[in-house]
Amino acid sequence: MKKYGLLTLAIAFGLLSISLPITIRSTNAQNTTRDFVPPSVFQAAGKDVASIQSSVDAFRAALGNPNNGNGGPMDTGRREINWDGVGGADTTTTVPVTPFNVFLNTRGSQFTTPGIGLTQAPASGGLQGGLAVLFNNPSYATIFKAFSLSRLFSAIGSTVTDTLFFVPGTSDVKAVTRGFGVVFSDVDLPDGGDDPSPKQGGKRASTLIEFFGARGELLFSSFAPASPGDGNLSFFGIVFDDARIASVRITTGATPGLDDSPKRDVVMMDDFIYGEPQRLP
Repeated sequence: MKKYGLLTLAIAFGLLSISLPITIRSTNAQNTTRDFVPPSVFQAAGKDVASIQSSVDAFRAALGNPNNGNGGPMDTGRREINWDGVGGADTTTTVPVTPFNVFLNTRGSQFTTPGIGLTQAPASGGLQGGLAVLFNNPSYATIFKAFSLSRLFSAIGSTVTDTLFFVPGTSDVKAVTRGFGVVFSDVDLPDGGDDPSPKQGGKRASTLIEFFGARGELLFSSFAPASPGDGNLSFFGIVFDDARIASVRITTGATPGLDDSPKRDVVMMDDFIYGEPQRLP
């Protein structure tokens, strides 16, 4: 088992769930009030970008155009974060921080972790860092692949990433969104094997996504679809008819730094895609 490369940081700064992309209407909602309308669910998993591209595109279409980029606020459309920097050419490894506020004012999202911090990094990167260097685990250079260009997103010292939404152009006006989706890298297991991950339905989940409303109520939760094999990609997202998601918690497999194994699923994140954040009523 590999050891963490966190001292360097401190010094330096189951089965294939879905073989083809599909879109389904889910009834797995945790909210059971009589007027609750379940969201549309978009999920896919496979060996390469093409395996999930149509589901990602369908999710984008459900949220609506355009991709608003930076600035705002806007009345319609969506926001996207691909972690690849200006022009998509940035291959540096960022210093892990929490809260991660890079997109708080520009795109209305803030990310936190109970761990050391959150970082953007390519799978490999030589002298510029990268996941293989960051976590002192050379295997990460090959088992993780990006959906868009090179950099992935990861919590350090934790498996938990929390997302909060704010009105773009502000840093303190809380907001809700009608949909949120994530691309994952290397979700191997439909359940987490021996990992001490959150349980649902008596099984240990490799990667769990939980969606919460403005009062902290659980709106919906699901496991991300799995696709065994190094470098495979998964996508999971939901869209409601109205803006009601105030926060999202993502719990990704085993704590990064460990070896990926048949019983220990280490997972990284790539693109985050979500509906234009709207001011809380």
